[in-house]
Formats: sequence, C-alpha cells, structure tokens
Amino acid sequence: MSLLTLLPFIVLIGAMFLMTRSAKKKQQQAIDMRNQMQPGSGVRTIGGMYATVKEVSEDTVLLDAGPGVELLFAKNSIGAVLTDDEYNRIVHGIEHDLKSDADVVPDDASSLTETDDSSAASDDAPVDFGKKDTADAADTAEASADTVDAEPADAGTDAADKAKTDEQAKKSDGGSEAK
Repeated sequence: MSLLTLLPFIVLIGAMFLMTRSAKKKQQQAIDMRNQMQPGSGVRTIGGMYATVKEVSEDTVLLDAGPGVELLFAKNSIGAVLTDDEYNRIVHGIEHDLKSDADVVPDDASSLTETDDSSAASDDAPVDFGKKDTADAADTAEASADTVDAEPADAGTDAADKAKTDEQAKKSDGGSEAK
C-alpha cells in the first residue's frame, strides 16, 4: 500500500485524537470547577436554578435556594460556579460597578415624548386606517340598492336568480362562508 492511500485514514485518526483530547480537557476543567466549590459560593445548576452552596460532600452538594429551601444535588449537576459579583447581579440585581454619571433610563415613556404644542395639535387629528364606518357602509348599501332598482327588469330577475343560487350553495356547504 502506498502512503497516498493511507493518508485519509491517518488524517481521520488524528482528528479523532484531537477531538477526544479537547473533550477530556473540558471535563477536567468542569471537575476542577466543582471541586473548588465552597460553602457560601453562588452556583447555577444544569437546570438553570441559581442557589448558594451550603454544604459540600464527596458526591453531593446541599444548596440553599431561598429562605427555608434546602436542596440536595449531585455534584455533577452543577453547571457553573459564579463569582460573588456575578451571582449578586443575576439573583439580586445588585451591580457594584454602576457609574452615577451614566445616563439613567426612565421607568416610563412620558419623559421621552416631546411637549411642543405643534406636535400635540397634530395628534388630535383622526387617523384614517382605510376602514369604513358602519354609517358609511349603510350609505353604500343604499346606493347599491338604488342602482339595482335603476336597472332594467331583466337584470333584476337575473340578480334574484343569482341570489337564490348562492343561497342554495350555502345550504349545501353547511352555511359556512369559511370554506
């Protein structure tokens, strides 16, 4: 066999070796992170729950999830050990590095709107969304009825026949217009 035919197999074996090496490295980092847990540190479980470590044993961790709530988890179910600042920011909403001279976002939008009289006058004008009022629809219906009356007698009978045919079609459909 030549080296050229063995080259794809050598590359494949090399890629598999590199992938398993990086996976082992990540596993070792996770184990080290879990071994560094101490009582009082904040953690996030793999399920997304944030809690404080109360007690650490060989395979389990006792977590304090709130006042009077203690939960026992397997050590490998801890997804991340958080720093105190990060835990307080996520759980309690406390930020230590806020700058007082930074722009403050208001709680409501009233301070963001302009108070010019010209803009207030333009807001009073009704907006036309292209829909007709019910009164406009009634006027349109009366106008179409007038045009039907103005047509010759033959056209009136054709319209009546068409209405009967539509009515029969609706009855055979079950009366549903959605079909």
